[in-house]
Amino acid sequence: MLNIALFGPPGAGKGTQSDFLIKKYNLTYISTGEILREEIAAGTALGKKARDTIEAGGLVSDELVVQIIENRITKKTDTNGFLFDGFPRTTVQCYILDGLLMNMNTSLTCMLSIKVPDDELVRRLKSRAKVSNRKDDNDDVIQNRLAEYYSKTVPVAKYYDDKNLCYPIDGVGTVEDVQKRLDEAVQHSLENLWVNIILFGYPGCGKGTQAKKLAEKYNLVYISTGKMLRQEIKNDTEIGRIAKPYMDRGAIVPDEIAIKLIEEKIQASSGSRGFIFKGFPRTIVQAYIVDGLLKRMNSSITSAFEIQVSPLEAMKRLALRSKTDRSRLYDMDSQTIVSRLEEYEQKTALARDFYQKRNLFQAVNGNGTEEEVFERICKQFDETLRRAF
Repeated sequence: MLNIALFGPPGAGKGTQSDFLIKKYNLTYISTGEILREEIAAGTALGKKARDTIEAGGLVSDELVVQIIENRITKKTDTNGFLFDGFPRTTVQCYILDGLLMNMNTSLTCMLSIKVPDDELVRRLKSRAKVSNRKDDNDDVIQNRLAEYYSKTVPVAKYYDDKNLCYPIDGVGTVEDVQKRLDEAVQHSLENLWVNIILFGYPGCGKGTQAKKLAEKYNLVYISTGKMLRQEIKNDTEIGRIAKPYMDRGAIVPDEIAIKLIEEKIQASSGSRGFIFKGFPRTIVQAYIVDGLLKRMNSSITSAFEIQVSPLEAMKRLALRSKTDRSRLYDMDSQTIVSRLEEYEQKTALARDFYQKRNLFQAVNGNGTEEEVFERICKQFDETLRRAF
């Protein structure tokens, strides 16, 4: 999903530019003020609470704002993303928005902050006041509104700037000039989005082959816990000695070992566009672990694919692999192969369900040549990216 927070002082032309972004990227407009007015007009339970607070001269609490926004965004399951106007206004609300979007398995793509010099803002607001015949837009009121805007948005801008999500936009010029700058900033933010893929599938389904091809095509870092563990065993490291008994029988290595190797791989991959995980996660616990690892980088899983072949086909492929230089010790024994297939079904089922519930899971027919399977995965993934971004 494409999620934008649009900021701008009074007179910056935020309303006009909101319309442009909504139409250009097919976004759902989320304005706390507008939603509050709609809830009050509709006489909903939330609207009544908000009206009572406002009529009593109070400010609508974050708790109520959260309920109203959550109620609105969770109903928009078919949207391409959201444009937030007037929210977040404080760093507390920044954290709130992070949580709301995380519950939808998405995050804020960028914060666009329209910058206009104060003297130009004052000129625009006075001109607008004459057109609308508003008596209250005098110098004192305008200066107070600008001061309030700056005092609230500076910490919010810093919050997103620290995450490299804040894009200052020159708001001086024609409407078309500003639109072009906004569009360029959005495109730049999309280029910086990470892409993270998980590959599921029976042992022998071709995950390793396809993962390498996908990593090359999409400029991703290939993370194979099996490959890293085999290297540790070859180097006779402490991790390798601990992992060897598990690897010899094709069992799942303890999570703390895999986490350490994955963290080291991620830290050594600065500047990458994302990762493709093969062999991890294999359990529901590991799925949560991957979430945590990626969340630290303000990222998340983009898609999870399962390369599907029958158990018999997987066994045939593993038997063939055992006769090549790519063979594993556990490829040699039919009983071990059967145990690995059964373990995959039992332990990975919950991990698959985890991604299915988030609408991230896709099945891919794993029969045919390497090129045919690769083409199917790429076709489905490209479609996923088009819908997401």
